[in-house]
Amino acid sequence: MTTRILFVCLGNICRSPTAHGVFQTLAEAEGLAVEVESAGTGGWHVGDPPDPRAIRAAAGRGYDLTALRARQVKAADFAAYDLILAMDRSNLTALERMRPIDSETPVRLFLDFADADRDELPDPYYDGSFDLVLDLVEDASRGLIRHLAG
Repeated sequence: MTTRILFVCLGNICRSPTAHGVFQTLAEAEGLAVEVESAGTGGWHVGDPPDPRAIRAAAGRGYDLTALRARQVKAADFAAYDLILAMDRSNLTALERMRPIDSETPVRLFLDFADADRDELPDPYYDGSFDLVLDLVEDASRGLIRHLAG
């Protein structure tokens, strides 16, 4: 059975496309049947590629984000995905506000699956922390893969 996962941040140009690309690459290498997508709670960047800094940082570790394009979360996503993962508490709150009344799709923080002692992924758009974000995303991706394979 294929597990469908949606990664969500604010604008869908830094954190969630990074999580999308890294997790998809690592999960496929492990032979996991997953369908991965990313989206933003805001619509400012719809149709845009990931931030060039995110693309460069990911490419430096062997992940290709160039084909990804930003989109906004929609109510139908709660029925289309088995798990929705927010990059921070603000995104989690926004997702819970837009959750359809009949949806039971789990919505969690992505870093719940990480060994790191933090629960929110910092937004590198403002502070340039793309390498730290990649470290945390790789950690959480490995934890999520263990969770799904377990």
